[in-house]
Amino acid sequence: MTGRTAGTAGIAGSTWAARTHRAPAVFDERTHAVAKWAVPVVGGLLYGYWAAANARDAGLRDGGSITGWNVLFGFVCAILFAAAYIGVRMLAPVLRRELHALVWTAFAGIAFGFLYSLTGASVLRSTFMALGVSVFVLAGSFYHYYTHEDAAGHPVN
Repeated sequence: MTGRTAGTAGIAGSTWAARTHRAPAVFDERTHAVAKWAVPVVGGLLYGYWAAANARDAGLRDGGSITGWNVLFGFVCAILFAAAYIGVRMLAPVLRRELHALVWTAFAGIAFGFLYSLTGASVLRSTFMALGVSVFVLAGSFYHYYTHEDAAGHPVN
């Protein structure tokens, strides 16, 4: 066997360890640094707008007109969402993969449940809808972390 080692899968001169490497970064460090703060801010602003619109349309805040309190409510929701997102993003990676997935699931379920409750739906219906969303988030995030992390929570490749 010239140029090949035991354990190769058809690629001449390579080993399994050489083929299991991190994918190259598509964006540079500056883009990642900007995205680190842009994603929570933009996500928070969208969430705040959605919360204010739900509250306004449901008649919980002056029955449909945009008021200063409605705008304040939207900005408070935006700040809280962004802060919670940053907190979860900082906390989750230090946890094991099961808890990592569970923290993101709880965040998504609570965020969705709050938005749904602003539509005027009952607490029970909001809870069940949030649990439904949480099931899908748990399935997706657990699969992702189970296939990309070892049992200690370190990236596999």
